[in-house]
Amino acid sequence: MIETTAELEAACKELAKSEFITIDTEFLRETTFWPILCLIQMASPTKEVLVDPLAKDIDLTPFFELMANTSVVKVFHAARQDIEIIHHLGNLIPHPIFDTQVAAMVCGFGDSVSYDQLVNRIKGVQIDKSSRFTDWSHRPLSTKQLDYALADVTHLRDVYLTLKAQLEREKRSDWLTEEMNILEARETYDIHPDDAWQRLKMRVKKPQELAILKFVAAWREREARSRNVPRSRILKDDCLYEIAQQQPKDAEALGRLRTIGRGWERSAGGAAVVEAVNAALGLPKSEMPQVPRHTPAPEGAAAAVELLKVLLKLTAEKHGVAAKVIANSEDLDKIAADGEKAAVAALTGWRRDLFGETALRLIQGDVALRFVDRKVEAVELEGQQSA
Repeated sequence: MIETTAELEAACKELAKSEFITIDTEFLRETTFWPILCLIQMASPTKEVLVDPLAKDIDLTPFFELMANTSVVKVFHAARQDIEIIHHLGNLIPHPIFDTQVAAMVCGFGDSVSYDQLVNRIKGVQIDKSSRFTDWSHRPLSTKQLDYALADVTHLRDVYLTLKAQLEREKRSDWLTEEMNILEARETYDIHPDDAWQRLKMRVKKPQELAILKFVAAWREREARSRNVPRSRILKDDCLYEIAQQQPKDAEALGRLRTIGRGWERSAGGAAVVEAVNAALGLPKSEMPQVPRHTPAPEGAAAAVELLKVLLKLTAEKHGVAAKVIANSEDLDKIAADGEKAAVAALTGWRRDLFGETALRLIQGDVALRFVDRKVEAVELEGQQSA
């Protein structure tokens, strides 16, 4: 276990000599807005280390410098939360990266395959998961915890090499690159408080309600970040919806809401919410946000979606790619409704070559699905009239 800056610097210098390193983190987030980093695991083909970020006076700068080293591929499994931690603490995005969960979907291992499932299928090793939900902030960590944590990066080496070889063999490395570009984009993690409302379900029907929801959600986001507590500790989502709908313009009106705790309307938070409500209602009509309207799907779109679902499953099975990484149900709805104009990933890049082009031809009547020899296949229609 590395507990000093000097040890960490020496280890990172050694790891930097490798073409790739595998990385994982253990953290806690139940009572904070930002994850509390409790353990860092790293491995190269020849070295394995555990780093204690909670050790007294340890400086993680050598670790962040390694994450910024563009000559070393950083290998994660389900990288988003690990990268979020690195971005928050080190103000950087690791590059280049390789996410084995995404690579596994491209290689046909199914949707969002877990690490232990992937290790079992590739290496035939059963990982002991009993230490997964433990208190990683408690010291000292047990030998069982440390063994579990280290296994998250040691087996990952073989998983990475296997998936990398398969991607290269099947000429799909560029497919993964497109996905990694999203994970490496700062906007994936730099979510502005003014955009916090977008993570909420749309339960508002009027422009004034949406304006209030935006203003109050932005205040909650800033408050949660500054106090480093979960959003729900400030206000629960249901409370935001009720505030948007009831539009309380003063403390008395706020106090009458069902979701507001007794007396909270007289707190600094209550005053801030009332201020946000009045600021939203004070917007000029021209600046009021427009509530997204659900446009009825054109006639026949529902049937087209069902055909697209069959085509998607057929395509995924034929090419050994998880359906989820090609298109989702929302993509299919948009393709059925808008055709070529649908702004979806399924109609761009390798997804279009694999699925999107045929999907468009299917809904245009140039491709048909038929059941032959106990399987479904897509066939071109040339000069045939639809029945």
